[in-house]
Amino acid sequence: MKSLRHAVAFLVPALLAFATGAALLVFSIGRRVVTPRSRVADTEILSVDTGAQTIELTRNPDTELPGRYGLFTTGTYGYVKLGAVLSADAKSVRRKLLTQIEPGAKIDRAAGFSGWYYASPTELHLPWEPVLIGSPAGPCPAWFFPAESSTWVIQVHGRGVTRAECLRAVPVFHALGLPNLVVSYRNDGEAPRSRGGSYALGASEWRDVDAAIAYALRHGAVRVLLMGWSMGGAIALQTALSSGNRQAIAGLILDSPVVDWRTVLKFQAHESGIVDPLPALAMNALSAPLTARLSGAEDAIPFDRLDMVARAGELTVPTLILHSDDDGFVPADASHALAAARPDLVTMPAFSVARHTKLWNYDQVGWTAAITEWMSANGFTDAG
Repeated sequence: MKSLRHAVAFLVPALLAFATGAALLVFSIGRRVVTPRSRVADTEILSVDTGAQTIELTRNPDTELPGRYGLFTTGTYGYVKLGAVLSADAKSVRRKLLTQIEPGAKIDRAAGFSGWYYASPTELHLPWEPVLIGSPAGPCPAWFFPAESSTWVIQVHGRGVTRAECLRAVPVFHALGLPNLVVSYRNDGEAPRSRGGSYALGASEWRDVDAAIAYALRHGAVRVLLMGWSMGGAIALQTALSSGNRQAIAGLILDSPVVDWRTVLKFQAHESGIVDPLPALAMNALSAPLTARLSGAEDAIPFDRLDMVARAGELTVPTLILHSDDDGFVPADASHALAAARPDLVTMPAFSVARHTKLWNYDQVGWTAAITEWMSANGFTDAG
């Protein structure tokens, strides 16, 4: 009996310590999901040849992609544009520089590879103006690119980035005569910060997009198309289902969208080496009011409401999904499931190799054709 008491006396604190450690780990995982983060340095600059205007990067599935891309750096240049792959070996990739790098320029080794390409609206050489959209979060800055049509395109960027992500699509819609409104939303680093400063994964951000729709309707729009990139796809889908202006939403264009957060977060956790059941426990913590706050969220995350495969029957407008089958960050499974559930409304052309939100960069011709053909088929290219 004495030995049993000693065993219990030892075991109980050990179990409590284990449970506390596990709970802290679960809350930490949840906090990563909802906390806005700065750009991750995901590649290394190995060398820059200013004579040949080439740059050598560590090789990974993104840096080896054909096409035009951007690179976030620190030092003399904050952002440089990259062109074609000139050579590659097992560990490195040499690409053409499209931004002129002067001899002696200081560029640190750590860098972030990006599909943005355009960093500023001035680079498009199109008429534009900055506007402010009054939303429940406060005044949200936006870029407006005017055109003749009363059908406006409202673009919504993804998680951890800003409006510049959307600039690649502006010339496509402008060529079709459609105005573009490229918006920001709460906690993205440009729009106002909410009370807790955390993402709601689309569950609250859609209200800022709804305010953008109201702005468009007050300024001459009759109907709108929502284009969402990555998490912006989740926001656009929630807007389409919840907006008080939903009668004006005529269609959705989704690039590499989050259609079901559970699928995405489980995939990303496994890619980071986090084993089951921790991802599910983290999502459970985020979905309950008390533990959601311990996990960094302002309010409980309604994962059921954010699951558009389960809510496929509520979709009412034509939807174009552009998603690479080897996305590598947001798996395309839920996009395919939504397309299978609603073949009457969802068009999903096949894309591969392009990775996450880099379809324009990898296959600009195919990506542009998919949009223009869908727009024409659904009557969105008319002047009115």
